[in-house]
Amino acid sequence: MRPDSTRTGPCLLPDYRAVMEAFANYVSTQRPLLQSPEDIARLMRPVLTSCEQEQMHALLLDAKNGLIADAMLTMGLADRTQIHPREAFREAVRLSCSRLILVHGHPSGDPTPSAQDIAATRQLVEAGKIIGIEVLDHVVLGRRTETRVKDFVSFRQENLL
Repeated sequence: MRPDSTRTGPCLLPDYRAVMEAFANYVSTQRPLLQSPEDIARLMRPVLTSCEQEQMHALLLDAKNGLIADAMLTMGLADRTQIHPREAFREAVRLSCSRLILVHGHPSGDPTPSAQDIAATRQLVEAGKIIGIEVLDHVVLGRRTETRVKDFVSFRQENLL
């Protein structure tokens, strides 16, 4: 934990609840369009990069890729989280979403997808096909370093979907 921060919940932000409330307000009033992995990373970076535990989110989209809602699907350990299609698609079905984007952060800072990330994503893509909700991408966030300029990995860009 950084000495200058106050731990509240699973993330190292002075007031994680306030950040999440502001984020929800932004989503509900602005309905941002998510058209690229960069858009996704920019949107989710403040939410996920200070977390000590992996969190998996689904960004629920309308037919034109406008963000309807962010659903936190699971919270895991420092190095992994488990996800089942039932949890991944529950809110998407309830809100009649056309598509979704998966996003999670790696507390280690390295955005390289694990074998578990890849297998779970492929399972979710197949489940989405069955119920008619397209999984557009899965973005894994990490942190920039002197040697790592890009702090995220897009499954779509890496041909992992």
